Amino acid sequence: MAKLLYIGTRGTDDPTQATFPFLMAKGAIEGGHETGLILMGEAAPLIKDHIAQQVHGVGIAPLTELVEFLVANEVPITV
Repeated sequence: MAKLLYIGTRGTDDPTQATFPFLMAKGAIEGGHETGLILMGEAAPLIKDHIAQQVHGVGIAPLTELVEFLVANEVPITV
């Protein structure tokens, strides 16, 4: 089992790129790895529910679904 840390820097102006760190962290958890997520810069506001609800990248699950998965799996999200 590896320990992985994902860093998000993209915000609502690019919903697909903003969602990638959450998606990769979900995949790591599903693969049996320990993971964490850091949101910095433009990505920091994504932690707010009303902002996350507006983010849905192309061909990717809505951000709120990914956040719910990470929270349910106790993934640390640092802003």
